[in-house]
Amino acid sequence: MKIKDITNVLEALAPLNLQESYDNAGLIVGDLNTEITGILFSLDAIESVVDEAISKGCNMVVSHHPIVFRGLKQFNGKNYVERTVMSAIRNGVALYAIHTNLDNVLYRGVNGKIADKLGVLNPQILAPKSGMDHIGAGVIGTLAAPMEEMAFLTHVKNTMHAGCVRHTALRNSKVQKIAICGGSGSFLLPEAIKAGADVFVTADFKYHEFFDAEGRIIIADIGHYESEQFTIELLFEIISEKYPNFALHLTHQNTNPVNYI
Repeated sequence: MKIKDITNVLEALAPLNLQESYDNAGLIVGDLNTEITGILFSLDAIESVVDEAISKGCNMVVSHHPIVFRGLKQFNGKNYVERTVMSAIRNGVALYAIHTNLDNVLYRGVNGKIADKLGVLNPQILAPKSGMDHIGAGVIGTLAAPMEEMAFLTHVKNTMHAGCVRHTALRNSKVQKIAICGGSGSFLLPEAIKAGADVFVTADFKYHEFFDAEGRIIIADIGHYESEQFTIELLFEIISEKYPNFALHLTHQNTNPVNYI
């Protein structure tokens, strides 16, 4: 099996043309015609993940986040991005990222996986791209039955293994309609409010952005890594269904740069 066999499966689900303009999804390091010895799935492709891939005999890392967002003009190992790329090239490890293109699909996308974990039923795209109901940012769906606000926030915290949940004021009513956006989702707050969501589960809200809820919705910020951590399970499932007997591994690295006390 070659790298292109894996990229074809991933890009059939989430074509590269669905990524946002700022993104850098796709094959970042490697040759599409290289024979694969094994694949390691991770949220981030950093040095320790490349080291783990090498130790497991894997010559391909499939990550959600691209290690390279901006152009690299020098390769001196002065930062973790350069060191990771240099290590991958030196050791023949391909780096592939499936980022906002996977965010933007409903079927087997990042946000659908979160909805499944939280028990949010019948998810639909929150902010569809023009003319495409199943393509766009975020999802919105409903719980099987209404829940008390704090009970739901506790459920989110426990299910998503969040160190904490930063949230706006409770509204003293039960919640059932839930909006979701893995990663940085503050740009979708107006859409979540417009859609009548009771809670918006996402990450990376800035201090002043919490004021924008204005009592119309509960913002539940669970952290970037926490919101997207199950993406590696999703990627593993997608590839293992196509190639069930191949050497596939979930990383043992917790790549979250944020710690809690």
